[in-house]
Amino acid sequence: MTALGDLLTRQIATDGPMTLADYMQACLLHPDHGYYATRDPFGASGDFVTAPEVSQMFGELLGLSLAQAWMDQGQPDAYLAELGPGRGTLMKDVLRATARIPDFPRKVVLVEASAHLREVQSQTLVGADVTWVDSTAALPDGPVLLLANEFFDALPIRQFIRGTHGWNERRIGLQGDALSFGLTEDTRIDALSHRLADTGAGDVVELCPYAAPVMAEISARVSQGGAGIIVDYGDWRSLGDTFQALENHAPVSPLAAPGQADLTAHVDFEALSAAATCQVSRMTPQGVLLEHLGITQRAQALAQNLHGAALDQHVAAHRRLTHPEEMGTLFKAIALTPRGASHPPGFDMASSS
Repeated sequence: MTALGDLLTRQIATDGPMTLADYMQACLLHPDHGYYATRDPFGASGDFVTAPEVSQMFGELLGLSLAQAWMDQGQPDAYLAELGPGRGTLMKDVLRATARIPDFPRKVVLVEASAHLREVQSQTLVGADVTWVDSTAALPDGPVLLLANEFFDALPIRQFIRGTHGWNERRIGLQGDALSFGLTEDTRIDALSHRLADTGAGDVVELCPYAAPVMAEISARVSQGGAGIIVDYGDWRSLGDTFQALENHAPVSPLAAPGQADLTAHVDFEALSAAATCQVSRMTPQGVLLEHLGITQRAQALAQNLHGAALDQHVAAHRRLTHPEEMGTLFKAIALTPRGASHPPGFDMASSS
């Protein structure tokens, strides 16, 4: 058992079973033993690879999409922001791609709770005008050009299983000295009353209590001008058990080694969109979005100077970002804009809000 596992075992023995959300919060963000507080989980040497680490094209195209939205709105006095910026690779690519756009915002605000990752980001973005804040509530007021890639999937969730007379919440308790999943008795959950029509006995529905407050904060800023792009894996409506743990690029038991593995769940884009107070585009698969933004043309241009293994890696990166059997369909995107504004390029569909 890990040090964090021992702490959680003692806590459960004293206070009783904990929600999945409380378990995820401790495993990911405990100040001494949490996953993000103790390591750099990104890239080939970490536990997973995000799209910005796959290819520079991802950040370049999203940055240019935001830039066009900014120009379409008359170039408001905005700042750049990113939620959960990882190593800082995405923002670095955005800054490079937009460097020649006159008067484009260069002030960057990163929402990052991990002191370790802040240090990594400061090295990646050396020379840039960067400020760090702990939460979206601390973002400055005013227009913003915002990105959130694989941020919402790491927010803690609660899981409910449809029972005979209500919902059973999955909680984490003890079986002997080992952490173990268990269920509460049937109870009425008002937040899930709208799901009675499309679920049956045994169906699993996940709620993310942290998502709505975050969306309220960022959509309040976007409503003042600018735009936001959210990319994550998930679908329009939560259904099924998507809670998972990854360590060294492979799935592991979420209870095996608390604090040592990344814990995530699929994002419910319907709930995200409903929580926004600004205009929200329709959900778009990542591969479709990137094709709309010209990733194939950009890939062909970059390929002209590549040969051998470098060219093979480049072709593989394009496929990984766009192909339906890789990230192209699993990952989805929505755009946020002030009401009445046009969507950023790639999101040229009618609003779903």
